[in-house]
Amino acid sequence: MNRRIKREKATIKAMIRIYCRAKHSSKTGLCASCEALLGYSMGRIGLCPFIDDKPTCVKCPVHCYTKTRREEVREVMRFSGPRMIYKHPVLAVLHIMDSHKKKKNIKPE
Repeated sequence: MNRRIKREKATIKAMIRIYCRAKHSSKTGLCASCEALLGYSMGRIGLCPFIDDKPTCVKCPVHCYTKTRREEVREVMRFSGPRMIYKHPVLAVLHIMDSHKKKKNIKPE
């Protein structure tokens, strides 16, 4: 598996964990709805057509997530994003760097 995709999966997993622990009081693992969102996200990220040139999802021209799931992920990211710098600083900084990369003329492979 590509390093960029692995990192993207690690980032969303960390964000969903932070969100679930705070919002759903999950102490050991994820609640059922967050587990389902994580599984869905892992599948969608794994099917990303951009591979190495993958932009952050918010800047992507292809929307892999259904509208409902996209809103769920946005909510998770809005909540977890600011907390990532304290809980997972390396992933947070890399994600910020990825979001500021110059946009290439990306086309799905």
